[in-house]
Amino acid sequence: MWGKRMFTSAKRRSERKARCKSRLLQAAGAAIPMFLAASGAHAIDFEDGAVSVNATYVVDYSAALAGATSYSGNVMHNLLVSGSADLERLGGPGVNVYGSVLTNAGGKANNAAGTLQGVDNIEVAQASTRLFELWAETDLAGVGTRAGLYDLNSEFYSTPTAALFLAPAFGIGSELSSTGPNGPSIFPSTALAMRARTQLSPVLTFKFAVLDAKAGVLGDPGGVDVSFKHGVLFISELEWEGFVHASAGAWHYSRKQEDIANPAERKAAYGAYISVERPLWGNEHTSFSGTGFLRAGMSDGDTTPFNGGWQAGLLLNRVLPGRPNSTVAFGVFQGRLGAKEKDDLRNNGIQASSSETGFELTASDQVTPWLRIQPDIQVIHNPNADGSRNDAWVATLRAAFTL
Repeated sequence: MWGKRMFTSAKRRSERKARCKSRLLQAAGAAIPMFLAASGAHAIDFEDGAVSVNATYVVDYSAALAGATSYSGNVMHNLLVSGSADLERLGGPGVNVYGSVLTNAGGKANNAAGTLQGVDNIEVAQASTRLFELWAETDLAGVGTRAGLYDLNSEFYSTPTAALFLAPAFGIGSELSSTGPNGPSIFPSTALAMRARTQLSPVLTFKFAVLDAKAGVLGDPGGVDVSFKHGVLFISELEWEGFVHASAGAWHYSRKQEDIANPAERKAAYGAYISVERPLWGNEHTSFSGTGFLRAGMSDGDTTPFNGGWQAGLLLNRVLPGRPNSTVAFGVFQGRLGAKEKDDLRNNGIQASSSETGFELTASDQVTPWLRIQPDIQVIHNPNADGSRNDAWVATLRAAFTL
């Protein structure tokens, strides 16, 4: 599962460019976002072969239907090429290596919708080809260690049941995706990092990572940041696998970040999150099954526009007879604004609401072994947290090609 940075409206991005360094408004879930996670394209499996190479191309056509700032349609593209190698099986040390390259281009669906959190998780602020991930992994005394350019949302704040949704907030909570000098280490730009993972018991796993606070890769202006002059982001997560799949995590930056109300001041940046998902009926062996999830996060509210948010949803599998890959999902997401962000909106003539809430209904089916089709519709209540605006309706058609 890939995460995605927070979106802001065109006007707000312009105003905040200097102090937030634009945060690469992009997209989310990762490029091939969560959809790729849902289809398994982002899964890394070293068992099938010592070396593997995969490519997936995703194209979205998005159109605002009502309540938008613009009604022009947008086409967005995302190409992911990835490769992995098990060096031990090749006669080398016991190390696994993984790398991926992203190419993104196309329109700006969120400019049309005019929302804070975004509507399409493959939209990026600037078209480019980027080195997305490049890391090595090995086992050190029973602790799985991974180091290199690393997508934190591939393992942290990640909810598999939410992987099908297009709205970026389902990839990683907006209260975390909007932090850092250039956004955290998520789609489309990662950062140098080290992650440790250990199994505490058959049902309990602990993960911890240290990441450069400033994301940047080859293909971005300035390339990879190796100075660490902005400090680091610490994140940890405890995961429990029992009758439910539950996780709880916490994060903080080693250095104080710019206060969104007064960039000359710097404040501590921190937050926490929880997630629960559980099969509600059926399983992979039955003709029909359903899984639900609920998660919530909070943050300081001084260094990020959001002081919290939550997402919930239901995923239905094998909904059509004879179509084992047919799925339908419905989800709700909400980003709750901090007091300083609401003041900023009011100062810009916006009737500030306490939150922006979205509803998403999506369906997907594997039409051929190489093509997956996904129609999607979203309704955003209080878009841009503007209480004077009507609900924004956005329809999207996604096609994902496994090459």
